[in-house]
Amino acid sequence: MQLTGSQILIECLKEQGVDTVFGYPGGAILNVYDELYLHPEIKHVLTSHEQGASHAADGYARSTGKVGVCFATSGPGATNLVTGIATAYMDSVPMVAITCNVGVSLLGKDSFQEIDITGITMPITKHNFIVKDVTKLADTIRRAFSIARNGRPGPVLIDIPKDVTANKTDYKKATIDFTRKLEEVDMDSVEAALKLIKASKKPYIFVGGGAVISEANAELKQFAELVDAPVCDTLMGKGAYDGTSVRYSGMLGMHGTKASNLGVSKCDLLIAIGTRFSDRVLGNAKTFAKNAKILQIDIDPAEINKNVVAFSSVVGDVKQILTIINEKLEQQNHKEWVEYVENLKEQFPLSYPKEGLSGPYIIENIFEQTKGDAIIVTEVGQHQMWAAQYYKYKSPRTLLTSGGLGTMGYGLGASIGAQTANPDRTVVNIAGDGCFRMNLNELATASREQLPLIEVIINNHVLGMVRQWQTLFYNKHYSATVLDDGADYVKVAEALGCKAKRVTTQEEFESAFAEALSSKKPYVIDCIIDSDDKVWPMVAPGKPINEAFDEADYKAKNS
Repeated sequence: MQLTGSQILIECLKEQGVDTVFGYPGGAILNVYDELYLHPEIKHVLTSHEQGASHAADGYARSTGKVGVCFATSGPGATNLVTGIATAYMDSVPMVAITCNVGVSLLGKDSFQEIDITGITMPITKHNFIVKDVTKLADTIRRAFSIARNGRPGPVLIDIPKDVTANKTDYKKATIDFTRKLEEVDMDSVEAALKLIKASKKPYIFVGGGAVISEANAELKQFAELVDAPVCDTLMGKGAYDGTSVRYSGMLGMHGTKASNLGVSKCDLLIAIGTRFSDRVLGNAKTFAKNAKILQIDIDPAEINKNVVAFSSVVGDVKQILTIINEKLEQQNHKEWVEYVENLKEQFPLSYPKEGLSGPYIIENIFEQTKGDAIIVTEVGQHQMWAAQYYKYKSPRTLLTSGGLGTMGYGLGASIGAQTANPDRTVVNIAGDGCFRMNLNELATASREQLPLIEVIINNHVLGMVRQWQTLFYNKHYSATVLDDGADYVKVAEALGCKAKRVTTQEEFESAFAEALSSKKPYVIDCIIDSDDKVWPMVAPGKPINEAFDEADYKAKNS
């Protein structure tokens, strides 16, 4: 049958199982929105800004494992998606961003709101397309979704000139196979891995975001038991392994626990699963895990030996590889080594002052009141690290945060996406005041959609993480980091249709958060904490991770 490009786009979205699109209309994409109007089976969430739409699609994808979809028009509409696309690219999030451009005859002529969005996004997409021929549109959309979800996931952009959305061609419905396509695993590399594991006396398992993406939590739990090893993780790996497990020693790296940092520095085999060894994990790459052979398991061969040299590696899907290894591995016993790491945990626990309102207290209380079953979203900064340290993630897809790009302003849009996808779950966005003010306009979206998400602002009236670095490494030169400008976030939130409350004590926070949990509207809690609260422990930039220091160490050194 003959359909317009816009009709083909909507039909292809339905083929792909898309039930929600986040976007913002404009002239070039009007044909698409006119067709979308006739299809209420696809929910459209009108965000306040296109960046909010891209972050919402990201949050939808991270919380469900499905491909997130966002729409934007040409020119500035398309460029406003760029930060969200880059965020998804750095964290391997499956997303399809659909933009429309000026007509084919107007391309390259500096036409009104024309932009080369495929050129702009080429370095930050897994692939992108401009479709100048309507006969190729359906196949391009199907290919885009396949690329986004298969292998190492990532964002794909499709740019469609306006006349292509109006032109007609034959359309034939396709049946889509949603099974992830897995490459065959090299069994020689598996045997080499098994040999390393069996020879190890002090193995440590290090888990990254790839284990979350492949949904390998059950296989990972079995693997840790078989290897009889302690487990640490990255920021992106939270929830792949149960954070309440006795084997779990906390996050690794710059703001990781001393137990994990010291333990990894002593192990003889580091089994790295779905992690790319970012600089925030490594500290000084030359001294990282210097006593260990590194076994790296990752779906992307480009990550092998990129940041650290692996002694051995297995390339493929984490769930698939762990399933194979678990079938072949006999039960190992490392009782003394596991007890050694347990002692490190007891010797160097995470701690904070128990009096007064603080970031760690807020996070711990959120964990207690939600019983660890919430979807936690964060912005970027001190509050993000506290959320990683003090909330115990028991299952995957329960921490949504910008790890690779470190995008301030990410969280509120992402929480809108997560709450839309999971209407019966508690969704909490934890923000700093610096991040909150970047995209606070999306509170209007949450209010319009009547999403009962909870926005917790850990408000220290400064750019907290930057100030922490200025205190520790820049002689307390607080250049451009003080935000004490009289902004009233409670009034702003109420003006945008949300419930809101300001709190200054532990008791006030407990009461406000309990009220927020029972609210059917978006609820903002403005939590006033001290400007000089810091994230501990910390590894100074470029230093070995076994030189992590906490507040007591810092005071002793500088007394």
